[in-house]
Amino acid sequence: MKVAIGCDEAAYALKESVKRHIAEKHPHVELTDFGTHGPEEKALYPDVAIAVAERIAAGDFPRAILLCGTGIGMAISANKVPGVRAAQCHDTYSAERARRSNDAQIVTLGGRVIGNELANSIVDAWLGAEFDGGRSTPKVEKILAYEKTLGHL
Repeated sequence: MKVAIGCDEAAYALKESVKRHIAEKHPHVELTDFGTHGPEEKALYPDVAIAVAERIAAGDFPRAILLCGTGIGMAISANKVPGVRAAQCHDTYSAERARRSNDAQIVTLGGRVIGNELANSIVDAWLGAEFDGGRSTPKVEKILAYEKTLGHL
């Protein structure tokens, strides 16, 4: 599975930890890093989030992981891209439900609010879950239908 990953400088260390974890525990995942590429490299989180979310919307990647100080800014920014559903997650249950119930293609994490082990557990739960459909299908379809009324899809 192809997965995009990106962060601002506030979450660089956490992103690197998540990348190492994925390489060890999820060899089927092919990561593409959208930066930042060093702890001193500055990036505005909307630039990273929108670039990654546009690639999700285009179908280049089925999933992505975005990280900033809290995960909030990345989620808000990514969700501005039509067709994208990004979920900020700070626990494993929310990460699993983001996929199973909301078909979230992007998980966002906060480098200043969660540690490496929790982040890795969240990523494991999110990568291991798939959209269930069922009762959630009409809800996700309603979101997409609204985006269409705005002329975004």
